[in-house]
Amino acid sequence: MKRQGQLLEKIADLKNLYEAFYKAQKGKLSKPCVCAYREHLQANLQLLHRQLTSGSVETGSYRYFTIYDPKKRLICAAPFSQRVMHHALMNVCHASFEKIQTVDSFASRSGKGTYAALDHAREHNRRYRWFLKLDVRKYFESIDHTILKQQLRRLFKDELLLSIFGKIIDGYATREHKSVPIGNLTSQYFANHYLSVADHYLKEVLRVPAYVRYMDDMVLWHHKKEDLLEIGYRFQEFIAKELQLVLKPFCLNEASKGLPFLGYLLFSDRVRLASRSKKRFIKKSGLFATNLETERWSQKEYANHFLPLVAFTEYANAREFRKKISCKLLACEV
Repeated sequence: MKRQGQLLEKIADLKNLYEAFYKAQKGKLSKPCVCAYREHLQANLQLLHRQLTSGSVETGSYRYFTIYDPKKRLICAAPFSQRVMHHALMNVCHASFEKIQTVDSFASRSGKGTYAALDHAREHNRRYRWFLKLDVRKYFESIDHTILKQQLRRLFKDELLLSIFGKIIDGYATREHKSVPIGNLTSQYFANHYLSVADHYLKEVLRVPAYVRYMDDMVLWHHKKEDLLEIGYRFQEFIAKELQLVLKPFCLNEASKGLPFLGYLLFSDRVRLASRSKKRFIKKSGLFATNLETERWSQKEYANHFLPLVAFTEYANAREFRKKISCKLLACEV
């Protein structure tokens, strides 16, 4: 693929920087850091313009916090000014990252996403007898800085842009020259791109009949169990050698037994919530109800949190489950 050049001028253009600001502030309008940035918006964007055109961007200075949804993760929140920069970069570079992706990758892509990945997984699960589910051990922590930079160099040729990407990458590490921070927009693109070479290997060299990837959650399908296992072992060797990644133990099963994927259990004729998704719904429903009852949240804040939680369950055949939990919550209120 032809490398992209002369992108930095577009990235540093004030029109793009304004757009980046509006994207970065979405859902955070009342936060003090956003208000402070907005108060001197023109001056801040002019400063960002100078930083980008000179390559002297600021990186790091993360605020750390831990979440347990659905599992324990360390989240790194970049200063708001850096989040604006990340949006500015990806507004322009998105198209270059997109060109290298296969149709089987669904994370951090326009017109794709979780439910598109699930729809394709259900379709493959109906057509093929066996599935092999793969997951990378500590994926974000295992991304190698040197390999990632080499991949970006094959995608972009602007040295100043590559230098900015390099500063962002080197601004965080949990091990020497390893990992990208969970929580950065740039990390989502880097992490999704890092495995794109593996997507092409699976499809073009190993010739897997059907495949879906959502970040590092991967599912392969085949009519023959032995052929599927052979593909899995060869793929495991490839990503260990080329990307320095380690897979968790294989999850191999017949499609008729149900595929656990992205918080659901997929069958040919129905979708069930995974056990951890049910536990998450119960826990968060109770917490949200308490926040409303104690007036910690307004009705609007409650709805903003609760409606997406309900929407997640609506993809599954979970009407009776939602009804049961709602009745319990109402009984507690009485």
